[in-house]
Amino acid sequence: MADPSSRAPLGEGPSGKPLPLSVRLLGAGVRSARSVGKAAGIDRAVETAAEEAMVAAVESEAVERAIARVLKGPAVEEAMNSALESDAVKHALIDALDSELVDEVWRRLLASDEAQRLVERIAEAPEIRAAISAQSMGLIEDVGHTIGNGTRRLDSVVERIVRRIFFRKRRAEPTDRAGAVTRGLAFGLDVLIVNLGFSGLAAVAALIASAFSGNGSGVSNFALAAGTTLWFALGSLYLVGFWSLAAQTPGMRFVGIRLAVEGRGLPLGRSIKRLIGMALATIPFGLGFLGIFFDGRRRAWDDRLSGADVLYEANERATAPWSRLGSHEVLAADAPTTTKAPDSPGPSVAARGRLA
Repeated sequence: MADPSSRAPLGEGPSGKPLPLSVRLLGAGVRSARSVGKAAGIDRAVETAAEEAMVAAVESEAVERAIARVLKGPAVEEAMNSALESDAVKHALIDALDSELVDEVWRRLLASDEAQRLVERIAEAPEIRAAISAQSMGLIEDVGHTIGNGTRRLDSVVERIVRRIFFRKRRAEPTDRAGAVTRGLAFGLDVLIVNLGFSGLAAVAALIASAFSGNGSGVSNFALAAGTTLWFALGSLYLVGFWSLAAQTPGMRFVGIRLAVEGRGLPLGRSIKRLIGMALATIPFGLGFLGIFFDGRRRAWDDRLSGADVLYEANERATAPWSRLGSHEVLAADAPTTTKAPDSPGPSVAARGRLA
């Protein structure tokens, strides 16, 4: 519906009454000025000037500071929180994630060369390799602990049976010395390792010999004697080396036993004595090992000759590397607040190892 004032004659108001003279003169002046402005282009100049003024005002530092203050204020945060809590926004996000466009983006992203290089860099990271290695070693240790627990129970059972056969008294108290079953299993694993290493060396030696002689029909008596001697030499070096360096062989470590020595390993002279004692105990059909069943400390001839008993290790699991993340914060929180005197000694080697 049109405005009534638009239908009113010139010089009359909406009610049909004539307007005052001053009003009619002012209206005529405004219309004349508007016509003159349009004809001279003043209105366009005013609009351009107003536009430039508004652009300059928006691009000014004051407006930037005002916008920054608004964005840092609580109003924006409240608006974002209310938007995130809105059911409409949730439905929109769920619909966007379920759309085929997102699936296509993921397919292209995973098929890109950048994603492949990222996976390769992650796989080659030292932390990932260390974690995989620790996990593998943890699995082997878990298997060894399980087998070791079973052999420890068998040690007591077999010892009780052997003592009953030979009319010996049963052990009054349990002992932490390793029994025959656990020690036999450890020695069997060591023999297996030596055999695997010797088989590889023998295969290489046979290949070289056949290449030079051209005769692969069989093994001579000399080669058989030399191979047997080399096998005993390799086994002796294996046992003496691990006894002297770590006080336990890989087979002993697998089942959780070690030599009772002070320090890291058994001295070389005592290791050689232990090897001689093992040989002497084996010569009389293994009778030198009966002390494992009858002696209170389960000592065979090799144990007596070297002065080192065989002990069960504490059956403890080593923690995974990732379980120690953030341990420095825990240690800092638990550390005492008292300061150390200048002349007081530093932490011990064991304490430094625990803090590392």
